[in-house]
Amino acid sequence: MSVTVRFAPSPTGFLHIGNARPALMNWLFALKNQGRFILRYDDTDRERSTAEFADAIAGDLGWLGIAPHQSVRQSDRIALYDAAAERLKAQGLLYACYETSDELERRRARARALGRPPVYDRAGLKLTDEDRVRLEVEGRRPHWRFLLPNHDGDPFVTRRTEMAWDDLCRGAQSVDLASLSDPVLVREDGSYLYTLPSIVDDIELGISHVIRGEDHVANTAVQLAIFAALGAAAPVFAHHNLLTTVSGEGLSKRKGALSLRSLREAGVEPMAVASLAVLTGTSHAIEPADSLETLAGMVDLADVSRSSAKFDPDDLGPLNAKLVHGLAFADVAGRLAALGIAGEKAEAFWLAVRENCATVGEAARWWTAITDPVRLPVDAEDADYVTLAASLLPEEPFDETTWGAWTGALKARTGRKGRALFLPLRKALTGEAHGPDMKALLPLIGRRNSVGRLS
Repeated sequence: MSVTVRFAPSPTGFLHIGNARPALMNWLFALKNQGRFILRYDDTDRERSTAEFADAIAGDLGWLGIAPHQSVRQSDRIALYDAAAERLKAQGLLYACYETSDELERRRARARALGRPPVYDRAGLKLTDEDRVRLEVEGRRPHWRFLLPNHDGDPFVTRRTEMAWDDLCRGAQSVDLASLSDPVLVREDGSYLYTLPSIVDDIELGISHVIRGEDHVANTAVQLAIFAALGAAAPVFAHHNLLTTVSGEGLSKRKGALSLRSLREAGVEPMAVASLAVLTGTSHAIEPADSLETLAGMVDLADVSRSSAKFDPDDLGPLNAKLVHGLAFADVAGRLAALGIAGEKAEAFWLAVRENCATVGEAARWWTAITDPVRLPVDAEDADYVTLAASLLPEEPFDETTWGAWTGALKARTGRKGRALFLPLRKALTGEAHGPDMKALLPLIGRRNSVGRLS
């Protein structure tokens, strides 16, 4: 079957590492199956949804390498939801209820006290036209519930009705609809909750697979019933485990989860984020993938664990470093140029320092170390040795053999070896006790800067 998937964020905040998981799971599935990826903004919350957040979401997805084939906004599609709601009302499957939140809570508490499940009693179905007029004269406005198909003719008598599906991540699943309250689809003010607009969009946009977090498993049985009521075939569902903290707490922007924007600003590579967000909680070892195409080949929805996917932000550093160490100059030339690293030495410089950089941005420190003409401090006990070293520095041109020839001459003259031979020179030339191989750095520093620092 042709594959069309969707990612449906609410533009009420920035994407974080937890959001990246379902976004990437959908994109990789589409990539693997030559399918389409639709970005759907669930922006019916008029007070909290903003265009700025929507733009930020698109930017964050682009940074990860996700390029939606289509983008839609639910706020532009209200007429579709209105038509579906009227159709369900005409079928007697969407009915008006007038209870307040306090009244509903008291009923649930009473049911629990009697040892019964706190399922809505369908009192709204028992109202007469006169009852509805009286309640509306009192100032009440109805909310609307969907009548679940768990009765035999008499809607006040429930029977066991299993709703089953084959989940691509979790295998065979089923839920007894009699254990659920008829869900509210429309609020008192006429606005829609998540359920109906999402289903209408999935039908109208031709969504073939709904890949989302396991927190939606409980909703699936209700949604399957609504798909059937609207005369539409349901998509295939896959509910993957959610990223949690190491201690098992859920990730969310309210709890300070790492935003993709903050990770980007910190210099983290998008493929480090993608690799960790996707491979955590699967049977695959966590290792850096060099591209989303490679990552798509590493992931199968059936390999997703049923247990939680514990995410440790400390794992990002080593993963990112591995990726940076393997980046070719062509991969980073633009970013290096933005740091002021350009010219004929730029490529040789990157190849010399990349294995000492945890982020691409750290290259700036080494660029300063080789290009800054400032003389660096030398330990007093090494002053004479460094002065001697300056006098024995070979003439240019320098190449990768120059460091060995120079230190060989110093060893023969002074008898020094090991750290005593190399470390004072490294510190005088770069200001650092550790770093890239000096045989690669010395030609980049050049003779003039080297003499200036050693003299």
